[in-house]
Amino acid sequence: MGIENRSDCHVLVIGSGGAGIRAAVDASASGDTIIVSKTITGKGGCTVMAEGGYNAVMRNADSVTTHYEDTLKGGAFLNDPALVEILARESPDRIRDLFTWGAVFDLTCDNEVAQRPFGGQRFPRTCYAGDHTGHEIVMTLLEKLRGSPVEIRDELTVIDLLKNGSEVAGAITCDREGELGIITADAVVLATGGAGQVYDTTTNSTAGTGDGYALGYRAGAELIDMEQVQFHPTGAVYPYDTRGRLITEAVRGEGGVLKNSAGERFMEKYDPARMELSTRDVVARSIATEVLEGRGTEHGGVWLDVTHLPKEQIEVRLPLMLEQFLKFGTDIRTEPMEVAPTAHHFMGGLRITPDAATTLPRLFAAGEVTGGVHGGNRLGGNALADTQVFGRRAGVSAGAAEVSAKHRIDVDQITAAEKKIAALYQGTAASADVRRTMKMLMWNNVGIYRNELDLKVAERDIAKLRATPLKINSPREIADAVITENMLLVSSMIIDGALLRRESRGAHTRTDIKTPWTNETSPFGHTFFSPERSGIEILEGRL
Repeated sequence: MGIENRSDCHVLVIGSGGAGIRAAVDASASGDTIIVSKTITGKGGCTVMAEGGYNAVMRNADSVTTHYEDTLKGGAFLNDPALVEILARESPDRIRDLFTWGAVFDLTCDNEVAQRPFGGQRFPRTCYAGDHTGHEIVMTLLEKLRGSPVEIRDELTVIDLLKNGSEVAGAITCDREGELGIITADAVVLATGGAGQVYDTTTNSTAGTGDGYALGYRAGAELIDMEQVQFHPTGAVYPYDTRGRLITEAVRGEGGVLKNSAGERFMEKYDPARMELSTRDVVARSIATEVLEGRGTEHGGVWLDVTHLPKEQIEVRLPLMLEQFLKFGTDIRTEPMEVAPTAHHFMGGLRITPDAATTLPRLFAAGEVTGGVHGGNRLGGNALADTQVFGRRAGVSAGAAEVSAKHRIDVDQITAAEKKIAALYQGTAASADVRRTMKMLMWNNVGIYRNELDLKVAERDIAKLRATPLKINSPREIADAVITENMLLVSSMIIDGALLRRESRGAHTRTDIKTPWTNETSPFGHTFFSPERSGIEILEGRL
């Protein structure tokens, strides 16, 4: 065994976005805590990029029950009700934590927290800091983290989780120079975010490669609902190198309207009651339908128009959007934006309990890497709340893990990792080439609209890519190759779930299957995936 770089801690947190930082801060109250980021802590994930807002019940006219009901309905009743109840009940306290730590959100003239309407919600409960809410939250969390005893390790990629029998006991890591290391821990928290990068067009940063899904799966944890991939309705489409860049839902929350190439406000056809503030799955499908039926713009999108709003409102409430489009050559105060759906958020992930425990002892998870909170479709504003509510729960639970007298390292796991890396030098395919093929395959065959033929083609071709040995030329390429393997594994789970779920539900639409039931009366529960088993839950008495 050639790995000499070893560390030990009470809690190891993998991932450094909103959920990971919050988990590390809370875990550190119980013992030595290390947070690992494959990028730079606080800068590489999606939380810092989030623009829209944070859902929390902050008015007497609103209620936890209403937030709970909106989330279940928006999630196509595929959510875990216990997790939704916790999200709705605890999100106000977690945003108050942020305020206490120095976060600055927009206020009303009465000095109350300002809230804007978001899709699928009966009350304007989305708190915000202009259109840079995620950035404000992460900067606040970073200050809290730096004032804590947490050890921060940047540019460190986790290759695999370590196990001691059935229990998770740490991780094997790889630094930017390709040197392997070991971190043993009494408990591990996965907070690695989503996997939008498996698609050709995505809002996600380059770090959104699904590592946590793959790490958990290979260690033996169970995942659920991996087919439920949210395509945000409004991503940039032009110029070409801006494709997928997020156009926040706050634009529609402030009164933006969607129009097709004929100038028609087409949401009247698809959801006349909620219009542009329908749920994201409905709006994304509506836009895709307009484009597919020939009513799209020159570059394959539709128009998102705020020119009817006062210029001052755009400048104050949507400053980043204004600045971003001015760089593209478009002044949104006088011209509409060209938008189209883009891969955005994974509702599926590791199955967790209310205490953020996975199905593996001593492994906890929080944020987008988990499943069950958002069901089949996430409501805008619930993700940032999710990071704080379950980030805290994961950190507290991991911190409470029993201290091991001695961390045992399974030498066979280390040997397997070293053999796996040695084999990469004998491979035949460059990671970049494999990723490019995978991303187009997923975009074309496993997108908003799905059918069995396209899914079977994707299943076959992803299997071929997974069977193709990746090649590296230097130790610095190890992490990239391992991440590519993670992305291929995640892609296969998405496809498997899409084939298993023979219904249209939430963000998953099967054009080749018609069913007589509603979301609430569907006979199907979660799809599930682990090395030991996979399938779809059948609800008793419904099929």
